Amino acid sequence: MNDVDVLVIGRSCVDYIALIDRFPAENQKVPLKFRLIEGGGQGGTASCCISKLGGHVAYVGKLGDDEEGRFCLKRLKDFGVPTDYIEIVNNGKTPVAYAFVNTATGERTIFYEPNELPRIKLDHTMRNLFAKSGVILLDPEVTYLGHKIKRLAPSNAKIVYDGERWRDGITDIMDTADYFIPSSDFLDAGELNFGDIPLEQKISQLNKRIYGRLIVTCGQDGAYYVTEDQLNHVPAPEIMAVDTIGAGDNFHAAFALALAKGFDLQQCVKVSVSVASLSCRKYGGRNGIPDINEALEFANRLVAKVIATA
Repeated sequence: MNDVDVLVIGRSCVDYIALIDRFPAENQKVPLKFRLIEGGGQGGTASCCISKLGGHVAYVGKLGDDEEGRFCLKRLKDFGVPTDYIEIVNNGKTPVAYAFVNTATGERTIFYEPNELPRIKLDHTMRNLFAKSGVILLDPEVTYLGHKIKRLAPSNAKIVYDGERWRDGITDIMDTADYFIPSSDFLDAGELNFGDIPLEQKISQLNKRIYGRLIVTCGQDGAYYVTEDQLNHVPAPEIMAVDTIGAGDNFHAAFALALAKGFDLQQCVKVSVSVASLSCRKYGGRNGIPDINEALEFANRLVAKVIATA
């Protein structure tokens, strides 16, 4: 049995979140309804989600020795995430993101700082973590590690990749990840050259280009996944969504944990759709994350349907 259910590697940042009724036209202004500060970043939020769901998580990331870094550490600890494997960079600057949430729709627009902290390297500690972990979740910021981890991780460890957008090195991870999970927006990347074909055909075409299993997240439309010869759809449950920040991060987190617990592919997707949807009930990306019992209750209500031949 593995000591760690999921090893998460990736970004942490601080999210400054503002709620607005509408976006102004350029050179205009609108009042803020409400604002809050929360820990963010795909890796950081995914780690909090796994811990909230009752999983044993190890998180590898970097933070600056600044006020923002201390805030990120506090929020990780609030969720019970061990911080032993987080490197604090002297004179480092923790990145921040500014998110504007439209109260009418719950949709968010994000302006983020690129991470200027040093890249994460595969050292002896990391290699020991690989041996203890059943599943390794890579967020988009560590795309460059994918093929290296595949060589060093035990053969029974599964690599899950959060495919946010096209990045340098992504073709390597398309060839190595056991579970490649992009959003539907990824399918519109010019590098894929899919043009204006329907979503189902884009999924089918992408499936031919990757090594592992393909799951595509589609926001309020749930998610699609490909089996040997079929394209399947899991709809999202009806939730009063107020904020979609972190929904994708929580989807990947729940998927990785469900996989580590031995769920089959359909069960993994159902749990992930439920957790992502439920996390949208509250502002901030982390406050709405359910416990595992609520997540399973909602997942059991969802019905997967075959919609096409893959």
